[in-house]
Amino acid sequence: MAWDLWGDGSQGAHLPRGARTIAKTLLKGTPHPVPRRDPRSVAVSPSRLSAGDLAALSAVGDVDLDVADDIRRLHLGGKSTPDLLRRRLEDRATAPDAILFPGGHDAVLAILRTCAERGIAVVPFGGGTSVVGGVEPEAGGFGRVVAVDLSRTAALLDLDEVSLLATFGAGTTGPQAEELLGRRGLTLGHFPQSFEYASLGGFAATRSSGQASRGYGRFDDLVHALRVATPAGELALGVAPASAAGPDLRALILGSEGAFGIITEVTVRVRPIPAHTAYGAWTFPDFAAGEGALRELTQAGIRPTVLRLSDEAETKVNAALGGHLLRLGGALAVATFEADGAGEAERVREETAAVFARHGARSRGEDPARSWERGRFASPALRDSLLDIGVLAETLETAATWSRLAALKSAVTEALTTTLAAHGTAPVIMCHISHVYPSGASLYFTVVAALTEDPLAQWADAKAAASRAITAAGGTVTHHHAVGRDHRDALEPEIGGLGVEVLRAVARTLDPQGIMNPGVLLPPSAPAS
Repeated sequence: MAWDLWGDGSQGAHLPRGARTIAKTLLKGTPHPVPRRDPRSVAVSPSRLSAGDLAALSAVGDVDLDVADDIRRLHLGGKSTPDLLRRRLEDRATAPDAILFPGGHDAVLAILRTCAERGIAVVPFGGGTSVVGGVEPEAGGFGRVVAVDLSRTAALLDLDEVSLLATFGAGTTGPQAEELLGRRGLTLGHFPQSFEYASLGGFAATRSSGQASRGYGRFDDLVHALRVATPAGELALGVAPASAAGPDLRALILGSEGAFGIITEVTVRVRPIPAHTAYGAWTFPDFAAGEGALRELTQAGIRPTVLRLSDEAETKVNAALGGHLLRLGGALAVATFEADGAGEAERVREETAAVFARHGARSRGEDPARSWERGRFASPALRDSLLDIGVLAETLETAATWSRLAALKSAVTEALTTTLAAHGTAPVIMCHISHVYPSGASLYFTVVAALTEDPLAQWADAKAAASRAITAAGGTVTHHHAVGRDHRDALEPEIGGLGVEVLRAVARTLDPQGIMNPGVLLPPSAPAS
């Protein structure tokens, strides 16, 4: 992706019709535009690797090494709004000291051995789509840090069409995986909003959840096996479709965010591409009614492939942005239904409609769901154009049990509204449910506000307030964005001090020198007394 944009910059993100009007009429406060800048005006930190470091790393077989500023600039970190703001505001950027492009698992192992011997920190780098500070070039106490870019590992390494298992190099992106599988009539079915750029290794390392999670499951549900390179050696995990051979060690790697090692190969469950897709959209009197309908639907075992419910604010704003559905009020739900036969897809849609009708829903036909599907990967790029006109647009997500969901939504909305109002910017807070379970659901918030003169402090305060509200209301600090650096202080309140120590013990075993992605996942250790 481009160093300062979501995406590669080949297609400009134009604001939809009505966006400027919404910004002027709904947002209170004076916006402060933050324009893009010439990359040559941003000084990139010089490489700190010694001649001996470079010689040792260059001697590793099947690895391309690059220290050019233009290449290091592409690995400055992730793509949260604060990341993009820093690249527009700051005159100097701290970059990795070198970028290493290994060709496969053995090369990654050799890199980690070399970096452990020489005391060089390592940041795994897939698509660079983290929005929680997961791939920042932090050297920790080592003084030097390299990024290991896995893009050269992109490949379909094995396909077991009898067992419906596919093994990919971890650097394979979502579109690459779907293209390779599609040639054989298969699909993985994992389509998060980062799909166009994120890698399968990144999906595993962050426990990603795709937009079709109701039909296909979360990414960790799809993982059959993992191959992992660590400074202490190799882990090969996952033999059979199920096992009672002790705790499932794959669970220690899924969600580990490169803090224990680097995922080099991922074996995933795949399935034939469905022959038919049906679409449906409904409006509920309000979000609470829609929430109740989603709960009944899910607990009854009815499984649309995609199931989304926008609250009243998101429904209204999306309608205005898209120039359609302008007469719709309430909360909009969209769904897709995939099956091998049209009759089966239609049957599930009818079952869904019957449940929704009991909660006051009105059918809106297929168009809203089809419209959502056409634009489902476009939203992140809109942030770039909004920053140009002085508008903050950022997201955060959580999940909770059904009994806590309404209180959680209210608490987070209030925390965001109060904190941003204190900065002189009355925001628009939107929310949707896009991942459901029999016991609960996710909440995904989109926050839009006029940018202040200090936008980094503006969002940092709002995000901190929202995180405190999430913890107090019994939600998880992250449902699918991962912990990174942004959420690490909230990890211990969620899993407990002993839980954190278990993770530290794993890190000490697999990464004795502590070179792996310093600062990610685990809160800093308390100093010895």
